[in-house]
Amino acid sequence: MSTYKVGYFIGSLSSTSINRILASALIKLAPEDLEFVEIPIRDLPLYSQDYDNNFPPEATAFKEAISAVDAVLFVTPEFNRSIPGALKNAIDWASRPWGQNSFDHIPAAMIGASVGKLGTAVGQQSLRAVLSFCNARQMTAPEAYIQYTPEGFGEDGTVNDASTEKFLRKYMLEFRNHIHRVLTVLPR
Repeated sequence: MSTYKVGYFIGSLSSTSINRILASALIKLAPEDLEFVEIPIRDLPLYSQDYDNNFPPEATAFKEAISAVDAVLFVTPEFNRSIPGALKNAIDWASRPWGQNSFDHIPAAMIGASVGKLGTAVGQQSLRAVLSFCNARQMTAPEAYIQYTPEGFGEDGTVNDASTEKFLRKYMLEFRNHIHRVLTVLPR
């Protein structure tokens, strides 16, 4: 059995992000053949096309981190019915310069938590549009919009609600199967 290395992005820069807690839960519930590494977005400068001929070290390291993984997982909040600016900035860096798109054909999935009942549904639709342009191979189902409650999750990523735990475990199994299918056809 192959082990797949998954790079994950936390869309929020907050150290107390509920999506960071969700990411911890997903890692705990994932199949054993998935290995996870966070790809941080905090230190990236704002993208400008002026950098395309001379990427700063932070952006070069960021692109190298994506190249070192088999798949990517976006765990992100929704800001103003879209994705957070820091996440969009990171995607812009990864997709540039033209012709050197780090997300081309990469297996990708997204999930997010919010305190609202709609979870991150609208933000994820925005992210899907961006990743479609980047030619990422997105897992389209199951969709996962998680309503976060302090009672439902422990600070360490423990899931206290049985139905949520079951759903997240199934989601991660589906993601693992998606990675396998994509990489069988389009090896990295």
